[in-house]
Amino acid sequence: MTTETRPPRRFPVGMTLATAAGLAILVSLGMWQVHRLAWKEALLARIARLETAAAVEAAPALQAARAPADLDMVRVRLDCPGVATAPYVELYGLKDGDAGRRIISACPLASGKYGTLLVDRGFIADAVSARPQAGAPAADAGPVSLTGVLRVPDRASLFTPPSDPARRLWFSRDIPAMAAALGAARPAPVMLMAETSTNPGFTALKPSPVPAEISNRHLEYALTWFGLAAALAGVYAARLRKHYRS
Repeated sequence: MTTETRPPRRFPVGMTLATAAGLAILVSLGMWQVHRLAWKEALLARIARLETAAAVEAAPALQAARAPADLDMVRVRLDCPGVATAPYVELYGLKDGDAGRRIISACPLASGKYGTLLVDRGFIADAVSARPQAGAPAADAGPVSLTGVLRVPDRASLFTPPSDPARRLWFSRDIPAMAAALGAARPAPVMLMAETSTNPGFTALKPSPVPAEISNRHLEYALTWFGLAAALAGVYAARLRKHYRS
């Protein structure tokens, strides 16, 4: 009596390659969230320090900084004649869940290595159609002294809509392009987020320099991606065991 011998099972190359690709993607997403967690914690720490930080003069701070990152989340004060009626471009934004536009003007700097500093004057909800007056002589243009927070602009992502200079509408804080549209020479690589009003008589324009609350769920997201990777590895191991036992 002979016993039939089954040929050895072939290694499941396709399933293994697909699983390896899935694991690589899931682990990469988890690691990206870990890096974002470190970045977010550092950002929240800077915001916490900013709550009690005194304002320093803008020109010396800009002059002394070796890199734009040295200026991020620094509270400064400066004189900006004519800012209340200065020309501006608009930046699409969200505030408290409402869509709207942020008003961006250029403030000339009297000295230092930069000629101008772009100022985010505040947010106007889309429900408001009115806009600040622009074009009055600087001598009659209202507030001069400003206090605000310097911010390094975020880079546009693949999902950021293209800006429309013809309509003077931007979707990212592209400082060189905004400065060019405003005729602002040698702009600083940071933007001043005004804390004090540039238009006291136009209350629809609301200064909003730093979000009051910033969510930090990156650890939760990282654990989710790593958990999915572990689940995928478990499914692969179970399928591989069944493959060789059947």
